[in-house]
Amino acid sequence: MNNEISRLLTGCILEEEHELTLGELCRACTVHADYIIELVDAGVLEPAGRDASRWRFEGVSLRRARIALRLEHDLDINYAGAALILDMLDEVENLRAQLNRMS
Repeated sequence: MNNEISRLLTGCILEEEHELTLGELCRACTVHADYIIELVDAGVLEPAGRDASRWRFEGVSLRRARIALRLEHDLDINYAGAALILDMLDEVENLRAQLNRMS
């Protein structure tokens, strides 16, 4: 249990402006590069750069990748479905921000 608590409390805070390499994103999500490449192919993640060895991901990509991973594991949702859900969540967040500005 003590090891589990230690594992849960370990992490780092990323600002949205921070960029991650493919390797850093893989380590942060504890997945292989093939998984991240599939998320890019499905439109879940949008890296900057032409080939995978030079990809750079915005900090928000970590959040999106982790949510996609949970959707796949917990609800058996495919990558295209995860992309759609994440886009809808982003839209809801944007609409809420607009409502808050209007209040």
